[in-house]
Amino acid sequence: MLNAALLLLLQTLGLILFFNRYIASVAVRTLRKGVFDAKIPDFEPTVTVVVPMFNEGAGIRATLESLLAQAYPRDKLEIIVVDDCSVDDSYEHAQAVARRHGAQLRVLRNPRNIGKRRSINRAVLLSRAEIIVSVDSDVIVDKAAIRELVVRFTKPEIAAVGGKVDIGNKHDNWLTRMQAVKYWYSYHQIKSLEWAFQRVACLSGCLTAYRRSVLLELHPILENRSWCGVSIKYGEDRYLTRQIIKAGHLTTMTLDAVCWTQAPGRLTDYLSQQLRWRRSYIIDCFGALTHMWRLNPIIGIHYFSLCGFVIAYPALLASSIIHGTLFALLTRQVILAAILGLVYHWKAKRLGLEVVHPLALVPAALVVPVLYALMTPLALFTLDSGSWETRAHDEVDSDERRGLPGDGVVEAVPAVAPAQVAVAATAVTVATTAAQVAGATGRFELPAA
Repeated sequence: MLNAALLLLLQTLGLILFFNRYIASVAVRTLRKGVFDAKIPDFEPTVTVVVPMFNEGAGIRATLESLLAQAYPRDKLEIIVVDDCSVDDSYEHAQAVARRHGAQLRVLRNPRNIGKRRSINRAVLLSRAEIIVSVDSDVIVDKAAIRELVVRFTKPEIAAVGGKVDIGNKHDNWLTRMQAVKYWYSYHQIKSLEWAFQRVACLSGCLTAYRRSVLLELHPILENRSWCGVSIKYGEDRYLTRQIIKAGHLTTMTLDAVCWTQAPGRLTDYLSQQLRWRRSYIIDCFGALTHMWRLNPIIGIHYFSLCGFVIAYPALLASSIIHGTLFALLTRQVILAAILGLVYHWKAKRLGLEVVHPLALVPAALVVPVLYALMTPLALFTLDSGSWETRAHDEVDSDERRGLPGDGVVEAVPAVAPAQVAVAATAVTVATTAAQVAGATGRFELPAA
């Protein structure tokens, strides 16, 4: 009886999600064709690219070189790298690139480990640009990406524009091929309904542009994020996007701004990544209960159907194991994964994209149950994780932090109350000059807001 009820609930949620992603999204995209991916081709605002960095090693060089090669006016583009007390040679590698390229690239170093979001906040306060572009320190950015992002700010209400994240090592093994298909669906199908209503609920920190004025508006919320009294450092991109929508702004995306990341090639690394993402998603589902349903009825139904699916599926797995119907459930999932893989292969080839084998998604039919059965409960019991949540980056031990250069200097951007934003913005001019002088040593002291 319980198994049948869970199956019915899951099928209902599945039908809602399928309708929203593959039928309603197509209909809405057709009806709203004029605004779906609108752009102003000659829009060229000033841009600051912020690259938060932690233990990236020599890999940061490729990221920075791809940003310095952007097809965007040099006098309107600056790049700020914020090293969050890496214990490897990341800072030295970033400094080496900066020495070759002059004032366009600045490298700062936090005096203490303060986390990814606060590192970005620090650079936002230093910047004077109209647009802030967040780029992860382990990605390669297409040379047209910055321009393709900024031209999508077609009206004042649009506060954020996300790009497309692709996998650079998609042909390495079965796991990276599987992820390549999942990434394709995430950008080409799953977000379509949200995109059509300009309410994209999660824009990736790998490559997203924001209006600096909106980031300043939300600064106090972003600087002091917590849940049930627990400080939360992970899932900053999802949290930031939702706060932007909650504040009444619009979010959109484009497939023309592309970056490439390296997907986990080992199952242990993949499961670790999924655990981080699952924590973020669970926190976001709880956080959205108070307001997501008010923004747009269609988006609300879609969003909470996804949240319900996360809870219902593990329960169905447990019930299927108890009642001996797990094999039948997995068989249906294998068939569905094969169909989705074939659809992906056909559509991606028509778009002229690099593709993997059409059956590459089939292993997901067996991996997904593990993710839901193990990762979801584990995520619930580890919501207070304080790691930097970046691929293959472990948290810095507190003793290591104390031994890093910069101790004794102000350790974080001070919280800025709404009334103080104007004062903080004025202080940025002085802070920017100080940062340029401090760039050679990595030392920096923030002005009082």
